[in-house]
Amino acid sequence: MGPRKETTSASAQRSGHAPLIVQVVRQYAPGRGGLEDVVGNLSRLLLARGYRVRVVTCNSLFTDRERSLPALEVIDGVEVVRIPWSGSTRYPLAPQVLRHIRDADLVHVHAVDFFFDFLAVTRPFHGRPMVVTTHGGFFHTKKYAAIKRLWFRTLTRLSCLAYRAVVCCSRSDFDLFDTIAAGRTVLVENGVDTGKFAGLASSLPMRRMVTIGRFSVNKRLERLLDVTARLVEKDPRWHLDIIGSPSDLTEADLRREIAARGLAEHVGVQVAVPNETVRRLISDASIFVSASDYEGFGLVAVEAMSAGLLPVLNSNDAYRSLAGQHSVIRLADFEDASRASDAVEAAFADLTPDPGATRRALIKAAGSYSWDTVVEHYVTVYRDAMAE
Repeated sequence: MGPRKETTSASAQRSGHAPLIVQVVRQYAPGRGGLEDVVGNLSRLLLARGYRVRVVTCNSLFTDRERSLPALEVIDGVEVVRIPWSGSTRYPLAPQVLRHIRDADLVHVHAVDFFFDFLAVTRPFHGRPMVVTTHGGFFHTKKYAAIKRLWFRTLTRLSCLAYRAVVCCSRSDFDLFDTIAAGRTVLVENGVDTGKFAGLASSLPMRRMVTIGRFSVNKRLERLLDVTARLVEKDPRWHLDIIGSPSDLTEADLRREIAARGLAEHVGVQVAVPNETVRRLISDASIFVSASDYEGFGLVAVEAMSAGLLPVLNSNDAYRSLAGQHSVIRLADFEDASRASDAVEAAFADLTPDPGATRRALIKAAGSYSWDTVVEHYVTVYRDAMAE
């Protein structure tokens, strides 16, 4: 799809320049994760449609905060500005963001964190039109649940008033944020790079599972290990590959949990491996599993579907929403290892009669999340926000 002409802000029209969209996000490349993927793909496609794009982010990775990254870099044609930060990785304090949005035609904040609140409070001073994408809010764990609910109903509600659109990347996010920002909420489900692993899953049913994502507490990897242990008891051919990068949990933490269950021969840990390695692991597998307590959208599950992997997912809000739209997805309660292992075995059994038909259904379902479609929704949101 070629570039299209869009209504620009008055300042951009006067200057004769393409509108500048400043994406503000706490982590970006070389970091790897769902948030980084979303901002990277969106930025790349906005460039292709004639926009100018700048990403403002923290100047170190949360997994290696002592090593500073370059203050200015161009990645895939996108200007990346990195600024100092302090405090918690959940709420990194980085007030220098104000220096880098002064010339923006629109500021797009990703996630509900310090940047979201700070740019809302300082809007009388910077005056830039803003939109935010929720990315699950801050309810990724149940820790401090009462305080989070109070914060959400008060401070988050007030911050939303500074944004011309609150873009919800899942139906569960939409239902949540519509209670505090009715009239501003817009549903734009996340785009997925459906070509990255397209059709790679094994054409024959294999008792091999993969899970992909950060090694964080909310992913409940220990529950996946419990399920794998149950599967191996019944059939030693079962194998799980855990693919990701350290976060709340380290590689050593994971390996201790694996050893404690006697699963060293049945579980592989792949740390920050290149996509070529991920592709190889997917090509040997048939099932994608996730025991995650919370997801903003379920991006990796959709990537898995695009590969033809059959997802067996913990029944959280985001995954229930996905399963409600795509009946091929299986849900299970991973808190109960016995019942979850039964669900994995049932999924594998259902693959056997006609694995090709299941793969085709999964790949077709994933196709509805193509970035080419999603970016057009964002362009509409931007156009409306700048027109205001």
